[in-house]
Amino acid sequence: MVYRQTEARVQKDGELRERILKLALGRVADAGFAALTMQTLADDAGIATGSLYRHFRGKGELAAEVFSRASQREVDALAEVLATPASATARLSDGLRQFAARAWDSRQLAFALIAEPVDPEVDEQRLVYREAYAALFVQLLEQGIAHGEFPSQPVHLIAACLVGAIAEALVGPLSPPARAGRDAGLSNPSLEDVSDALVHFCLRAVGAPLPVPEDQP
Repeated sequence: MVYRQTEARVQKDGELRERILKLALGRVADAGFAALTMQTLADDAGIATGSLYRHFRGKGELAAEVFSRASQREVDALAEVLATPASATARLSDGLRQFAARAWDSRQLAFALIAEPVDPEVDEQRLVYREAYAALFVQLLEQGIAHGEFPSQPVHLIAACLVGAIAEALVGPLSPPARAGRDAGLSNPSLEDVSDALVHFCLRAVGAPLPVPEDQP
């Protein structure tokens, strides 16, 4: 006789899987992917370690899904800003500032997503999401060129450069030593410093006019 899962059982399994993923994301947000182990996660969920393997083949697969979910939220948030009816220049500036602010609000998670050494499965997802961010910038650049805001340029290459610039600008200020320095009262770049530098660099990179300071006519 073939065993068939009941609808109630399928729903229960789905709910448990969601709870596991939420707990896993919480661990990564608190202490990075290094804090995510199958044993500690099973303890958090109040289940046997073997039960985790009914839902995920191993830590790599679990971590990759956590990475994917967290990254998709950021892609969606950036896409929303870049889809507003403002000029391409304003949308680029606003998108960069929002991205930096969201990373600043969750520095451990942002650093984990951008730069923490991870399992190969997570590295694969990093490449997927770098391409997802780049695709958003490709569309924005094409719109800016079409409306005469940006000069003609190889949009796919420039979009990839923008993604790289964002990551490199944030990884230092978000790193554990930088966070420890701020906690100890040491002087470090502020969110405003990082955002201003990132916006000015990226606007120059795409050939857009720089914003005029409020105290200048």
